[in-house]
Amino acid sequence: MGDGLPLAPIDRLIRNSGAERVSEDASQAMAKIIADFVEDISGQALKLAKHAGRKTITSDDILLAAKEF
Repeated sequence: MGDGLPLAPIDRLIRNSGAERVSEDASQAMAKIIADFVEDISGQALKLAKHAGRKTITSDDILLAAKEF
């Protein structure tokens, strides 16, 4: 498994893009990429929340952080 993410939903996402078949290593690679991306956005969102004097990350923090990527 890639960074603890379940592979079945990852496989489904890849298939939804039109792939007929997806290898397990392809799903694992995608899971790693997704996990890294989420960690990057979460880290940036945390910085935004702290800058605003909050401990709680909001959806606005996530959306703003995602725009930077």
